Amino acid sequence: MTKYDPVLLEQWDKQYVWHPFTQMQQYVREKPLIIARGEGSYLIDVEGNRYLDGVSSLWVTIHGHCHPALNRAIKEQLDKIAHSTLLGLANVPSILLAKKLVEITPPGLNKVFYSDAGATAVEIALKMAFQYWQQKEGGRFRSKTKFISLVEAYHGDTIGSVSVGGMPLFHGIFKPLLFECLHAPAPYCYRCPLERERENCGMACADRLEELLKEHQQEVAAVIIEPLVQGAAGMITAPEGFLRRVRGLCTRYNVLLIADEVAVGFGRTGRLFACEHEGVSPDLMCLAKGITGGYLPLAATITTDEVYSAFLGTPEECKTFYHGHTYTGNPLACAAALASIELFEKENLLAALQPKIELLHRKLESFWELPHVGDIRQRGMMVGIELVADKKTKQPYPLEEQVGHRVILEARRRGLVIRPLGNVIVLMPVLAMSEEELNQVLEITYESIAVVTGK
Repeated sequence: MTKYDPVLLEQWDKQYVWHPFTQMQQYVREKPLIIARGEGSYLIDVEGNRYLDGVSSLWVTIHGHCHPALNRAIKEQLDKIAHSTLLGLANVPSILLAKKLVEITPPGLNKVFYSDAGATAVEIALKMAFQYWQQKEGGRFRSKTKFISLVEAYHGDTIGSVSVGGMPLFHGIFKPLLFECLHAPAPYCYRCPLERERENCGMACADRLEELLKEHQQEVAAVIIEPLVQGAAGMITAPEGFLRRVRGLCTRYNVLLIADEVAVGFGRTGRLFACEHEGVSPDLMCLAKGITGGYLPLAATITTDEVYSAFLGTPEECKTFYHGHTYTGNPLACAAALASIELFEKENLLAALQPKIELLHRKLESFWELPHVGDIRQRGMMVGIELVADKKTKQPYPLEEQVGHRVILEARRRGLVIRPLGNVIVLMPVLAMSEEELNQVLEITYESIAVVTGK
C-alpha cells in the first residue's frame, strides 16, 4: 500500500469525508484519529500510536483485529469468487451459513433472508411482518398494519427503521417522512418514564405495552424490541423477565415479535443471543454487526416457517417478497461469518467471557465513588456509564458542555478508543480482549471521567 503523509491524510479527510453521526463543524477543528491497521484488541493510527478498541469498532469486532483464521477464510473464498447474486441463484457460503444460523438461533427460526446492515435487516423484518398479515388466510388480517416499539428505541437509519425508532434527537427532523408507530415506555429504570421505583414497580412499563396491545390488537402487525439492552439509547438494560413478558403478550394478542439482535447478538450479553437468557423465540430475528466478527458488512433476517409460508404461491398470485439488495448473501461476507461462528466454538468463547463479565462488574463498582456518575448499566460485555451534573437530582449535563465528548478525547490521549452516547460513556470491548487489557480499559475510563468531571 502506498504510504501517505499523515498531514496530507488529515487535510484530505477534512476536505472530502462527511462522517456519520458527527458534527463536522466541530470535527474539523480537532485532530482526527486516522486508523491504519489493527492487531488483536488494538487500533494503530498512521503515526504508529496504539489504542485499545473499547467499542469494538462500533460493536462489531469479536475475535480481534487481523485474526489469522478470519483472514484465511476470506482469502480462500476470494480465490474462488468474490460475489454472485442471490436473485434466482445460490452460492456455497450463503447456503452453509444459512444452515448454521438456523442451528444456533432460538428454536423455530428456520428461514434466512440476507442483507448488508442492521437497518436493512430491520427494514426487511417490518416488510415481512406487514406482508405476512396482508396475505395470511386470504387477507383476513389486512387491518394489521401498525407497529409498536419502545420509546428511545433505535433500529437503524433507513426510513422504515427510523419510523419504529423512538429517539427524537436522531429522528425528530424526519417525522414528515415516517409512517405512524405506537410507542410503549422504555424500561429505563434510572429515569423511569412512569415515575416508579425499580424495587416495587411491578414492571409497569410492560403493563402499558399490554394496554396498547389490548386496544390496538386488530391493527398491530408486530412489536419490535431490542432484547435486554437498548443500545443507542444509552445501554438501557431491561429488568429480568421483561423480554419474556413481551413474548407472552405478543402471543396472547396475536401479534408478531421482532427481536432486533443487531447490537446484542453474537456474545455481547454473555450468551450467543440475548433472547436465550429468557428462553424466548421471536417470530423474526434481525442480525448484523458481529455476524462476521467485524470484517465485512452482512445482515440476516431470520423467520419461522409460519411467516415464510404466507409468501408461497403461484407466480401470478404475486405473493413473492419483492425485496433484495445487490450484495445480498455476498460469498466473502458469508465465508467470514462462518469462520467467526467456528471460532466461537473452537475457542469456547462464551465460557471464556464469563470471568471477564464478572471482572467488569467488580471493577465498575469503584466508579460509583465518582461524584458525577449517576448510573452504571451492564449486561454481559455491554456497559453504559451515565454522567450527571448533579447526582442527587439526576440533572443531566447540558448538551453544550459536551462532557461525553471530552471524556472520550481524554481517553484517546491515554490510549483508549471509546464513544459516548450523549452523557453516557459506552464500553463495548472486543470480546476476545484479555483480562489485562480489560483492566486497562477500565482504568483509563475511570481516570478520564475523573479528569473531565472532577473527583
